[in-house]
Amino acid sequence: MKKQYTGKTKDVYRTTDGHLLLKFKDDVTGVDGQFDPGANQIALSIAGVGKKDVKMSTYFFNQLRKQGIPTHFVTSDLEEATMTVVPAKIFGKGLEVITRYRAVGSFIRRYGAYIDEGSPLDEFVEITLKDDERMDPPITEEALVMLGIMTPETYQAVVTLNRQIARLIRQELAEHGLELYDLKLEFGRRQDNDEILLIDEISGGNMRVFKDGKYIEPLHLADYFEI
Repeated sequence: MKKQYTGKTKDVYRTTDGHLLLKFKDDVTGVDGQFDPGANQIALSIAGVGKKDVKMSTYFFNQLRKQGIPTHFVTSDLEEATMTVVPAKIFGKGLEVITRYRAVGSFIRRYGAYIDEGSPLDEFVEITLKDDERMDPPITEEALVMLGIMTPETYQAVVTLNRQIARLIRQELAEHGLELYDLKLEFGRRQDNDEILLIDEISGGNMRVFKDGKYIEPLHLADYFEI
């Protein structure tokens, strides 16, 4: 295998069959030594985090596969904390698609003058640029088109696919007595045929989840799922 990329929480290798192997690390993002999945820098290492992220991602990718939803997932190895995926092209320099079911986090920081924290939202979808230097700014459909990152048709296709996936993940969590407040996903195009598909991971760090009104730490979410 040949190393392609060294990331904050995972490294990427190209395999001999043309797939990519994602090696999940135990490094986690945060601020001042405290774990925070929304932060842009590594704060500490927690033993076993990589395996938990692979476990949870594997569970959800398999559920999406059963529904015929396109993703980059091929297979995984929990003991090695690795996931094999098909290569994909990202949009621009990378985008995050966020689905919000309740007003928390950055949404309440921006719009708190108009809504109470924790208020229900009607499946609000926003897109942000992956840009650590500029604190991952939100971007509109018009700006995405103007900057040549997406066409209007691609934007609508990504938002539609994202909503379909978010609803499935929300339902899966609800079956375990968990409530999804918000969810962050990434999309790209399959390299060999340009199909739009879900990429990256689906782990605790991608979502804000509560149980009986109590926040569930991302590191503990994987304990609710068996594969």
